[in-house]
Amino acid sequence: MSAVGRGGDFFRGIGWPVLRADGYGRGPMPVLFLILACALWGLSFPVVKALHFEQTMRLPGVSSAFLAAWMQLGRFGLAAVMLLPLVFRGARITATEVKQGLWLALWGGLGMGLQADGLAYTTASTSAFLTQAYCVFLPLWACAQTRSWPTRRIVVATFLVMIGGAILAGVDIHDLKLGRGEAETLGAAFIFTFQILTLENPKYAGGRGLQVTFVMCLAIALLFIPIAWMFAPNASAMIQAGASVPAFGLLMVLALFCSVGAYLLMNVWQPRVSATEAGLIYTIEPVFTAGYAMFLPVMLGSFVGAPYPNETLTRTLVIGGALILAANVLMQWRRPPHDPSIAPIP
Repeated sequence: MSAVGRGGDFFRGIGWPVLRADGYGRGPMPVLFLILACALWGLSFPVVKALHFEQTMRLPGVSSAFLAAWMQLGRFGLAAVMLLPLVFRGARITATEVKQGLWLALWGGLGMGLQADGLAYTTASTSAFLTQAYCVFLPLWACAQTRSWPTRRIVVATFLVMIGGAILAGVDIHDLKLGRGEAETLGAAFIFTFQILTLENPKYAGGRGLQVTFVMCLAIALLFIPIAWMFAPNASAMIQAGASVPAFGLLMVLALFCSVGAYLLMNVWQPRVSATEAGLIYTIEPVFTAGYAMFLPVMLGSFVGAPYPNETLTRTLVIGGALILAANVLMQWRRPPHDPSIAPIP
């Protein structure tokens, strides 16, 4: 039976065309792999929190700004090292791939920096909710580019995501305000919008995801070297921050799964869907995070030697997650074709 046999008949039955062997089809594979990327990104939240617990116990008095910058440096630096032998097994990196990787690094690095600083001035739930604003910015940008109104499907899906995100994050509308933290978080969401749009830009057609991801990881690591150095209490802190088995182990998880795995999936598969659709798919990430939070914290806390309790399944988690999933099902159900300029899957 061919690759578009019995399974292909099933996907056609629910309105999904089947991915062709040359990689140009519009089947379920891009969506499924982007959902997998969200699952890997969602893992980073409890891991980062556990890493923060471990480092603050060993290095009392260091600033959260230093630890945040050092983590980006270590995470993406290790990711670049992991990708290095794979990248140079094939053809050399092209100038176009370097340019795209640098733009992705700029948007990603600036966005993560703003988001981390904003989190110090607002609650985590409000930050999680406001970060999802890119799913609103993306269709607005698309409408401005095409001088048209968003479709009813996009409007309804965006509304479901925003309501579901607010419920999932436990945001009280009466507590929302536009202070420094909220403004910086919205700024980060706006910047992440351009990271997503960079992958849809036709000028980068033919770029290979592996090479682009390597350039992006290396550039982010280099970007955070002077930032981490600026906030470091002393030169030795740059080494001490990762000088323990738990810290190095958690950093390896962040590098392998949440950086190499997730961003490789994003950079290879996102160009096969529209940017607006990708933005809505990425809102599944907090659903995975909430699921991990029900069993991983205690395990991670035991690993680093710090109290880190699990969260429990709540009605808000079920309702908020269901609304976000419903939005993504709506976007995928008999969706119209999207023909981005992409290279065939190697």
